[in-house]
Amino acid sequence: MAETSPLWVGLTVYALVTLAPTLIFWAALRVPSVLAARRRRAATALPTHPPIEELVADLRRLRRNLQAGTARSRVRRVALQSAYDDVLVEVCEAVGVDTARLAATPEQGSARAFARLVAEADLESWGIELDPAGGGRAVA
Repeated sequence: MAETSPLWVGLTVYALVTLAPTLIFWAALRVPSVLAARRRRAATALPTHPPIEELVADLRRLRRNLQAGTARSRVRRVALQSAYDDVLVEVCEAVGVDTARLAATPEQGSARAFARLVAEADLESWGIELDPAGGGRAVA
């Protein structure tokens, strides 16, 4: 008489024979899409801030406009000052200067002006000239 194997061995072989092709096809279809999505995510992980050169150029331009007094109405002056403060905070964050004092002060008043001066001085100490010779423009 021929010896028979236990029932669990037969069921295991049957499960492998029936499930293996399904799992192989599922993996063949799923793995490339997962890898492509991972590559797309890695490719779109761009810096959150614009380049520091662009930020500094914007800061210098806004500073020149504030100093020149080109804004005719109070609304434009306040908007220009607010834009300057926003760019100042971005430059400080990009360089690593603490912006807690500037962010904590109210929008108008002498406390805001003092916090702005402190932030500008910190940027100057990091080597970013806010008022370079020649107005910040390249000389040909």
